[in-house]
Parts: sequence; C-alpha cells; structure tokens
Amino acid sequence: MNSKIELKDLKFYAYHGVLPQETRVGNNYIITVALTVPLAKAMISDDLGDTVNYADVYAVIKREMAIPSKLLEHVAGRILHSLKRHFPQLTEIKLSVSKLNPPAGGDIRSASIILEEAYS
Repeated sequence: MNSKIELKDLKFYAYHGVLPQETRVGNNYIITVALTVPLAKAMISDDLGDTVNYADVYAVIKREMAIPSKLLEHVAGRILHSLKRHFPQLTEIKLSVSKLNPPAGGDIRSASIILEEAYS
C-alpha cells in the first residue's frame, strides 16, 4: 500500500527575497507538502506514535520559514531536508513553496518552487 499525509495551503508571513524591500516588508507564502510514509501500523493501532504528527510537521516548516533567505529554492531545500531529518520514516517528500504577488513586474498570483525527493 502507498500512503501519504498531505498538509495543504499552510499560510506564513515571511521575509524571503532578493530585493531589500522584500526582506524589510515581507510577503505571504503558501506551502503544501505531501509525505509518503508507511501508515499500515497506525491504521490498526490508532496510536500517534505509529504515524507522523501533523503538528510536528507544521512546527518544522514554521521554524524554517522564520529564517530569511534570498531564494525560494533555498527555503524549499531547507524545509525538505529538515523534514527528512526529523521524520526518517518518510520515503518521499513533495513540497510546494509559493510566494504570493511576487515583485516580477507584472500581475502574477504566485511564484512557486516544487521539490520532490524519494528515499530508499
């Protein structure tokens, strides 16, 4: 069985960006993460210890979002590696980090970085 935990549209206000204004004023970000993890044991045991705690996942992402970076690629990479470090039972992570209304000289809803990594 292939099983995933997905947290959709986590909202953060953070200070990432190349332009000085972005790091002073900040911006809104949306994160979605899908974690492939064995859940068969939790399906039977009904024990939080047999799964990945959503609140812990959120806390890891929140901590990484609080560290300013110039590039979304850097933010997304830090989040991905931190999730894997904290939850070694993960076999795959798919992560989307979106910056709303990026300063790109046009009307753009969001700019996103999407990372997918599988582990053996």
